Amino acid sequence: MEKSIEKNQKISLALLVCLVGFPQISETIYTPSLTEIAQNYSISLNVAQMTLSVYFIAFAIGVFCWGIGSDYFGRRKAMNLGLVVYIVGCVLCALSKNIEWLFVGRFVQAFGASTGSVTTQTILRDNYQGNERHQLFAKISAALAFSPAIGPLIGGFLGEFYGFRAVFISLVIMGMGLLFWSLKKLPETGHFATKPVAAKQVITVGKSMLFDRYTIVFGLLIGIFNGILFSYHSEVPTIFIEKFGFTQSQYGFMGLVVATATMFGAWLSNRALHVLKPELIIQRGIQLALFGTLWISLTTVIYFNLVVQISLYIIGIFILLAGIGMALPNCLSLALVKFAAVAGTAGAWLSLGYYIVVSLCTLLISMLHNGSILVLPIFSMVLLMMALGSIKTVIRHQ
Repeated sequence: MEKSIEKNQKISLALLVCLVGFPQISETIYTPSLTEIAQNYSISLNVAQMTLSVYFIAFAIGVFCWGIGSDYFGRRKAMNLGLVVYIVGCVLCALSKNIEWLFVGRFVQAFGASTGSVTTQTILRDNYQGNERHQLFAKISAALAFSPAIGPLIGGFLGEFYGFRAVFISLVIMGMGLLFWSLKKLPETGHFATKPVAAKQVITVGKSMLFDRYTIVFGLLIGIFNGILFSYHSEVPTIFIEKFGFTQSQYGFMGLVVATATMFGAWLSNRALHVLKPELIIQRGIQLALFGTLWISLTTVIYFNLVVQISLYIIGIFILLAGIGMALPNCLSLALVKFAAVAGTAGAWLSLGYYIVVSLCTLLISMLHNGSILVLPIFSMVLLMMALGSIKTVIRHQ
């Protein structure tokens, strides 16, 4: 079987990190500006938060389409075409005159951005094998921990000093830079000596996954954990800006808490793998996250001065996100073990499913928003209890 590039040809790690990371930056970069967006369009903050849900609905559709499409017309074309669509979406967001057009722009933006997630992972699987591939995934995962930190940090400063439209203009510039870099340096890595996956096989794989309890549980868990993470990005900016009196740029530094907590959770997971099965590590991670939600709740019902309350709240957020960081990598590792022979197609279905869950979570948190600090911890607690029950079911049937 021929390859379009030599087996051992290396692709720039920096390029791959940027391509897989820019969707997360695009999601989180404008969250510090949600209050400004609500004021600019004369809408409630609940409606402004729904732009997050629109993003994930489109992202869910996109990862499925680009995942399957890259088998038909190539990884390179899928990446570059997706970047073009992404740039168009960013332009629509920057030029939007009302919330309806912002919704349209966010949908187009997310649909294009999703190629960065699914196509980059496919390229890695094409061109690297064995331990080398595992090491690259580990390096990229570590780099990705900082994507949610970079977004709010940049977006906070741009939003505060230049307005939210400057945030979307910066994404246009980023998208054009990535497109130029990809056109220059990204080779085709797909194997096209064989016929691409037939539509009938795609449907067959989807049906098999739908009726496999093991796969459904881990897909649900991935959706819940990511749903909590991005519900945090939806809800917490208004808490820090409106309740705690932070500026947009000051809130941007909270992204460092997210990155540090995620990496600490991943470190705990790696340590635990020497003595525990992945399923038990997931359970421990959920329990740690539940403790974090309880900690956050207590900071709201016990009287503290503002500085102490902010400090305790940040500690609670760290514990919650560390627990998720501990559980999530193991869910991703286990989700498709029964579909290794059709990993590309199965990955497209899995991504579609869990991003639908994420979009529902962000939609629900926007509907529940009432300005109370308690909304996020209680919302997260309910989801984590569901997750705990699900993983216990898996453990019992082993």
